[in-house]
Amino acid sequence: MILAGGEGRRLNILSAKRAKPAVPFGGKYRIIDFCLSNCVNSGIYCVGVLTQYNPRSLHEHIRIGKDWDLDRLNGGVFLLQPFISDADTDWYRGTADAIYQSLRFIRNRDPELVLILSGDHVYTMNYRHMIEFHKKKRADLTLAVIQVPIEEAHRFGIITVGSEGEVTRFEEKPKNPQSNLVNMGIYVFNRKVLEEEVEKEALREGTSFDFGRDIIPRMIQNKRVFTFPFTGYWKDVGTIDSYWEANMELLGEESPLKFKEINWPIYTPVTDRPPVKFGRDAQVENCIIGEGAIINGKVSQSIIFNGVYVSEGVRIEGSILMNDCYIGSNSQLERVILDKGVIIGEGSRIGGGTELNINKKYPDVLWSGITIIGKNSRIPSGCEIGKNCIIGADVDENDFPSFMIPSGETIEKPSMEV
Repeated sequence: MILAGGEGRRLNILSAKRAKPAVPFGGKYRIIDFCLSNCVNSGIYCVGVLTQYNPRSLHEHIRIGKDWDLDRLNGGVFLLQPFISDADTDWYRGTADAIYQSLRFIRNRDPELVLILSGDHVYTMNYRHMIEFHKKKRADLTLAVIQVPIEEAHRFGIITVGSEGEVTRFEEKPKNPQSNLVNMGIYVFNRKVLEEEVEKEALREGTSFDFGRDIIPRMIQNKRVFTFPFTGYWKDVGTIDSYWEANMELLGEESPLKFKEINWPIYTPVTDRPPVKFGRDAQVENCIIGEGAIINGKVSQSIIFNGVYVSEGVRIEGSILMNDCYIGSNSQLERVILDKGVIIGEGSRIGGGTELNINKKYPDVLWSGITIIGKNSRIPSGCEIGKNCIIGADVDENDFPSFMIPSGETIEKPSMEV
């Protein structure tokens, strides 16, 4: 069961028109591709994807699951959404509520164990190893855990373990974590125990109906709850900084994600695009370039998705350009993330300058110098946009108060505020 209904507010405009697991990644993929590929590579072929927030993009991406070999008579992929009926159903209130509202789907398939995954993390993992560990420990619940830098630990559930790997304490996203061992959002439950726990939670007054806040802390008091240590690459790309960093890490000499692993491929829908074309003056250094891209300028240390057009005289550095963006001649982009279909007018300067102000409207989103531009926006020719700026989705030339946007400013359509 893949939890894929998250809104992802810390990704700001990148998740304004799509669920967080549907955000593009790595020049070709969507974030949810990693969970789906891990499942089929682990021999798990019955997958429920629980969607809620802006699900259209995710549904169009997954469809019937053919690209992951999940278009099957027995098993397959099932897109599950909340619904309102005469029964006790409503929009998902939390992660555990999503499972509670999907109990009929689970019972109809009658599994012994249920694997629950967060659909918004980037990693490769053989879930079979964790399942065998769970059986060996005769656990009611097993959580995958990993060590992260202590300065990032406050974003996660913090776990304390005993001598046998049993969970002795669980604290969800504390302000001052005492440990850097964190919950990865990967759970193996005994099916009967899972049913019992979510049904019990449904009757409790004032619950947030969340695994981390409600169910796991209670279970460690009277159930067998163990940790499965994971030492591979795992990235929560839930913030602009972590999303940018995870993409840039793919460009390292030793990329943490082995996309070319024969025995562990990452699957995604294939598009029929023409080959990449490099113009006579093109210069490309240490980049990922997607299919159908046309490069006539200088691009370095960047992720270029399918169908991007880079005109003559352009300089792009440390940036992520999603599908079908157009960069006008003699423009410069530095540490910029462009969502799909963005058009940059000629002679524009995006993300440059020496001024570095935290974004005024969203100070908890942009502070490190990255500028983001939303889907299908049009930047006028000759425009200068500083660091830590946000240009919302569908913005056009008429929305700009001037062609000089200082560091830390935001321009949005009124209906697109996030």
